[in-house]
Amino acid sequence: MKIVVISASPRKESKTQFAMRLAYEHAKASCPDTTFVNMAETPIDCYRGFGESYGEATTNAAKAITDADVWIIGTPIYNSFFSSALKNMFEYIDYKKTPGKVAGMAIVASGEIGFNDVQTMITQLLSYFRVVANPTAAYITADKLDANGVEEKSAERIKNMVDQTLALAKKLR
Repeated sequence: MKIVVISASPRKESKTQFAMRLAYEHAKASCPDTTFVNMAETPIDCYRGFGESYGEATTNAAKAITDADVWIIGTPIYNSFFSSALKNMFEYIDYKKTPGKVAGMAIVASGEIGFNDVQTMITQLLSYFRVVANPTAAYITADKLDANGVEEKSAERIKNMVDQTLALAKKLR
């Protein structure tokens, strides 16, 4: 089984990437064929349509996502929505190659409000790609994340979401 972990914040000092690094390490312990796409470190080109040429980093990220059986997606909440970098990345994904994949979500916000709304929007996006979404997302507030690590209860929620998503993927195979 191939897994891709996506940190969908393009900000260099993104707190989302701290949560997703933990998700990546946890997923990789279960499945060595795990890739990390960190949009704070990977320059993803703005989508301009079919037939255009895009950079190697963009092409590799799109391939990693398309080829993976399981997607672990982490996004911050920006202006009551998920990251526009995540939406841009999905412009590169061929919906004809994604049915039956499974995805889990970690959502990072400054406060407690908006988690359900953003989870619903991501689930709708995944539905278009015919990807099965784990209904249990990991909600984390930004004050629980920093370069030194992830607060214990938040880390447990992230690991549980990864474990549940992998278990769902195994059941569906």
